[in-house]
Amino acid sequence: MILSMTGYGKACAQWGGKKIHAEIKSLNSKSLDLSTRIAPLYREKEMEVRAMITQALERGKVDFNLWVEKDETQAGAAINPAVVKNYVDQIARISSELGVELPSEHMWDVIVRLPEVTAATAVEELTDEEWATARQAVAEAIEQLVAFRRQEGAALERKFAEKLDNIEVLLASIAPYEAARVEKIRTRITDRLAELTGVDYDKNRLEQELIYYIEKLDISEEKQRLTNHLKYFRETMAEGHGQGKKLGFIAQEMGREINTTGSKSNQAEMQNIVVKMKDELEQIKEQVLNVM
Repeated sequence: MILSMTGYGKACAQWGGKKIHAEIKSLNSKSLDLSTRIAPLYREKEMEVRAMITQALERGKVDFNLWVEKDETQAGAAINPAVVKNYVDQIARISSELGVELPSEHMWDVIVRLPEVTAATAVEELTDEEWATARQAVAEAIEQLVAFRRQEGAALERKFAEKLDNIEVLLASIAPYEAARVEKIRTRITDRLAELTGVDYDKNRLEQELIYYIEKLDISEEKQRLTNHLKYFRETMAEGHGQGKKLGFIAQEMGREINTTGSKSNQAEMQNIVVKMKDELEQIKEQVLNVM
C-alpha cells in the first residue's frame, strides 16, 4: 500500500502538575524538510526527537511542536514566607518605636511590593522519568501521523485505480474510429485522384504511398506502450510506500504516449477521446505529488 505525505498527529501526557503536548503535521516535499519547536526543558533532547521523526517519516515537509502546559497551582511565583515574616516584624517594631499605627488594612499592598517577597523560581532539571513520559507522547504523535498517512494513501490508491480504469476504457474506445479512419483516408485520396481528368498515375506507387502515409498515422505502438505503463503503475503501487517518485516518472511516460496518440489522431472523435485521457492523467499527476 502506498502512503500519502499529508498527515497529522497529536498526543498528550501527564507528568506531575504538567501536561506535555506533542503535535506533528506533514505536507508533500521532495525530501525530508523538518522544522521543530521544542520547550526549553526538553531542548537537550532535540537530536533524539529528530532521529525518531526521520526514521518514521522519510519524506515530507514536517512541522513538529513539543510544549508544556503547567497546572495553575504551579504557574505563579511562590511567596517566600521567611522574608514576609521578617518584613512584618520590622514594620511592627518600627511602628511601636515611633508610635505609628500599623497599616493593617493595606498591609499586603505594602508587603507584596517589597523586594524578595516572591521566591526565585527554581531552575528545572529534566529527569529520566519525565523525559520517558514526554518521549512516549512524541512517539504516539508520530504513530498517529503515520496512521493518517496510511489512511490517505489508501484513498489515493483507490483514486489512482479509478483513473487508470478510465484511461483503459477510453483507450479501448479508440479502436472502432481507428479502423474507420484508415479506410476513410484511402477513400478520400482515391476520390481526389479520380477527379483529376487526363492525369495518369501508377496505382502500385499510389498503394505504396498510402501504406507509408497510413503507417505514419498508426498508433498501435503508442497504445501498447500506454497499456504497459498502466500495468506498471498498478504493479508499482502494490510494492508499497516509497514509490512516489517512480509513480511520477511512469505518469510522465503515460502522458508522452497520450500526446503522441493525439498528434497522430486526425479524426475529431479520436481527438476528443485523447482530451478525456489527458484529463484523467492530469488528476493522477496532481495527486501523485502527495505519494511518499
